[in-house]
Amino acid sequence: MKIRSVRFSNRRKVFEVATWSKKYAFPYGKADPAPTADDPVVNCLVDEELAREAFVVTMKSGREATIHIEQILEFNRDPGYLHDLFLYKLTLEAQRRVNASDLSRDEIIRRLGTSETQFDRFLDQKNYRKSIDRIMNLLHVLNCDVEVVVRSGDRAGPPER
Repeated sequence: MKIRSVRFSNRRKVFEVATWSKKYAFPYGKADPAPTADDPVVNCLVDEELAREAFVVTMKSGREATIHIEQILEFNRDPGYLHDLFLYKLTLEAQRRVNASDLSRDEIIRRLGTSETQFDRFLDQKNYRKSIDRIMNLLHVLNCDVEVVVRSGDRAGPPER
């Protein structure tokens, strides 16, 4: 996702980030290093060298912070980003399980009822066009149980089941 523009507000202590489809807020406190009242933001620019996927913040003291779009999406709990993150984690686990499995690659492909090319797409963690269902099927073929844990939003205490 590309950043179209970014603005800052030292009064509200927030960056306002616009993408092509949506606007997001990102608080100063989440930046590293974070701007302070004694060292406010004086400039912020979308970073062309990072393919417009980040912006650079310059503070009065000369300190700089780079903020990536993924930090903004995670902070704002963007549903598309969270879906892709979940799919990414499942795919990495599937890769580990395939490598540790006693089943041959050909046998896994046969049990899935798919082609070798499609199987390679399942295991590509950069491919976000695959479905979570297909990864779940692959894990099932590998004799894995998948359990989803739902936690409260405040992340305090043990997971709820």
